[in-house]
Amino acid sequence: MSGFSPAFERLGAALAAVVLQQQETLAEFLPREDWSADLTARTYTSGGVTVRVSLLGSYAANERTWLWGWANPQFGDAHPAVTPTLAIRALGERLGIPEFTTPEIDLGWYEGPAGHGGELIAMAAGGVLGGGGYIGAGYDGGSAYLHVDDPQAPPATWDPVPVPRLISNAVSLFPREPRLTLARLLSHHTIPYRETDGQTEVLLPGGGKAHAQFDGLGRLVHWDAELSPASL
Repeated sequence: MSGFSPAFERLGAALAAVVLQQQETLAEFLPREDWSADLTARTYTSGGVTVRVSLLGSYAANERTWLWGWANPQFGDAHPAVTPTLAIRALGERLGIPEFTTPEIDLGWYEGPAGHGGELIAMAAGGVLGGGGYIGAGYDGGSAYLHVDDPQAPPATWDPVPVPRLISNAVSLFPREPRLTLARLLSHHTIPYRETDGQTEVLLPGGGKAHAQFDGLGRLVHWDAELSPASL
């Protein structure tokens, strides 16, 4: 049973596929080699590429807790790397999402498919901010999570082919509302769609169509994309 709040789970379901796709795009752009970070200067460098980042928070492996950057006494909400992330806390206050407003979160209960529960908080937080994705920067005892806020990091582009995989992976992490997961991915790319009972009809760029079929439990069971010659 999930220890996350329903509000957090719904937000995660809405953002998960968008975030996973952006993470794949970031991985192609930013080499994961020996890295260094200067949070005062808001920079992260890996493989000769430097990007501007902000600090979301950190996950402590032994304690199995998430600590927001604004709650970390080493930083605080006035730190230049933290200030850009305060919109997450403000959203949590407005929508009643305790995971975004609680300074330190106990995740000892999490036994899901992600490496740890902090990864899911980082995903949702990164999805709220948009931008180029997030980075898990490991250190002795845990990982710091950085949000890439840099225009040189390319945004993910629409491609109907990986949609089933993205939705499947997203739903494995945030299973609450698979149809919302697909709808938010389509909306993110401004792809028009129409929902009926158990089905979503998608009008693809270039004139093609796609159909998503859901079972009685709301799970995506079939995706069929009919690409027109103009969209190939």
